[in-house]
Amino acid sequence: MSFLPISREDMRNRGWEQLDFIFVSGDAYVDHPSFGPAILCRLLEKHGYKVGIIPQPDWKNTVDFARLGKPRLGFLVSSGNLDSQLNRYTAAKKVRHQDQYSPGGKSGYRPERAVVVYSKMLRKCWGNDVPIIIGGIEASLRRFAHYDYWSDKVRRSILMDSEADLLIYGMGERQLIDVAAQLHQGVEIHNIQDVQGTCFKVPDFDYIWDYKAIPSYEEVKVSREKFAQAFKDEFLEQDAFRGKKLAQQNEDWCVVQNPPALPLSVEEMDEIYDLPYERKWHPIYDDMGGVPAYKEVEFSITAHRGCFGGCNFCAIISHQGRIIQRRSDESILREAKLLTGLPGFKGYIHDVGGPTANFHRTSCDEQLKRGTCHGKQCLSPDACNHLVVDHSDYLGLLRKIRELPGIKKVFIRSGIRFDYLMRAKDNFLEELCEHHISGQLKIAPEHISDRVTRIMGKSRKDIYMRFVNRFMAINKRLGKKQFLVPYFMSSHPGATLEDAIELAVFIKEMGYHPEQVQDFIPTPGTLSTCMWYSGINPLTGERIYTAKKPEDKAMQRALMQYWLPRNYSLVRKALQKANRQDLIGFGPKCLIRPERKQGDVGNKAHKGNYKRKKDKKV
Repeated sequence: MSFLPISREDMRNRGWEQLDFIFVSGDAYVDHPSFGPAILCRLLEKHGYKVGIIPQPDWKNTVDFARLGKPRLGFLVSSGNLDSQLNRYTAAKKVRHQDQYSPGGKSGYRPERAVVVYSKMLRKCWGNDVPIIIGGIEASLRRFAHYDYWSDKVRRSILMDSEADLLIYGMGERQLIDVAAQLHQGVEIHNIQDVQGTCFKVPDFDYIWDYKAIPSYEEVKVSREKFAQAFKDEFLEQDAFRGKKLAQQNEDWCVVQNPPALPLSVEEMDEIYDLPYERKWHPIYDDMGGVPAYKEVEFSITAHRGCFGGCNFCAIISHQGRIIQRRSDESILREAKLLTGLPGFKGYIHDVGGPTANFHRTSCDEQLKRGTCHGKQCLSPDACNHLVVDHSDYLGLLRKIRELPGIKKVFIRSGIRFDYLMRAKDNFLEELCEHHISGQLKIAPEHISDRVTRIMGKSRKDIYMRFVNRFMAINKRLGKKQFLVPYFMSSHPGATLEDAIELAVFIKEMGYHPEQVQDFIPTPGTLSTCMWYSGINPLTGERIYTAKKPEDKAMQRALMQYWLPRNYSLVRKALQKANRQDLIGFGPKCLIRPERKQGDVGNKAHKGNYKRKKDKKV
């Protein structure tokens, strides 16, 4: 095994004069199956293509973009594992100082809107002679006209802004191999219009047939109602089996989306994860401190893809889809054995899972025949009658891994969907507590207001509390001191100041002291972002309130950490604004103490308001 070429010298060492494909990536080059560019390049290599990578090129000139020469078949462009705007900015639109996918964890190695910048630089360097194919999470979520939080405007399709020839959305393996085969056969890139999971552009609707037109870019940028309608059409057709071809006029071009790619079979998933990865970052990063994101997945295993949880703020449905795609136990066991022989392995596998660890099978037995239900979620607001809750295959897999020589412990650190778990009749939670937790289990109730969780696509408070009580009872029976670390979100669409106060009171009652608070970020392509921008739930037509003013958002965020001295003024203002002065005082239910009066320096009881409390977990 060896790393894929990143220089002319690497090409010469392989005896190659020209590459078939060149992958331009916003991430540092890590040859590991948790990194999209590595998967796609290794898969192309497996199918006989010569592939090279240009990781994190200097976008200020064309030198790096010419480094590997002109590819025979095309350039592949991705911003990396994250949208480049999300990678660069916080929810408050402040520049992040760290980039986990760059050498040394330092920021500044990729431009804003990396897909657009890279594609335009390639055009400047090579003109229109070489096909440019964009993909990855940034391209997937921006394939139609979309709201961009960081510029606070509706932008046209990234296929237009980037001047690319073709857009691959979703995980991309099947689409890329199909496109590569057609290019190899001499088909012009502009004539490749039949591959599921791709978007292309034509002058107008007369060039296509059997499609559903959605409101145009010109319409959605001036009408929030039209924006919501366009999103609804996109969202409901996001299915490989029943989805329709969609078309949206974007100024002088019509952007056409074919239905999503069909789910990968078990054999196809095995092929992808059995490829000969180096499983480390490229040696050029050794003196720069390596790539931090790699350390998070070095000894982890991806068991499946997809998620039917239906969280409205999550982009997985638009990228990986709702249908679970899993690997065989044999493939996963091969990888587990491989990990035991890697340098630095100490007997601990850090994770075996996916977007949601305990979604190891399709939500019902019909999905691989007819697709997902139109306009209906599997778990929210209530579980579907056809939902199959079964952890048996997953439990069997975990038991097999635990028995392998050299493995001391197998942890589960992917998300656990506790509402699905609570419907199970098996002993999954018992085995989870006994064998697969390292003292803490991270879960994401996100909120406890039933009205807000309904809008989020999350479960109700009573389900969460039943899970908490069961978790505590099991650990008490096992004699283990293990804790839940819940994650909550502030300022999600639908969350009012009163809801934020309800959450703060709950946090106090439970003894939680979250060290980090996630403010909702309106990332492209999610249902929650559509609600945030349009003020409308596109699926129901319901009008949705959203806290958008900086002070309103700051108050909701501060309430979740009400005990911190720096938040005192904001919390007090929030409670006064909501007429909840009953929570200001010295009683056990109060969030804060009364404001210190000038000269009142001897009030020892009052000082308790500023004292950092010791963290308490459930």
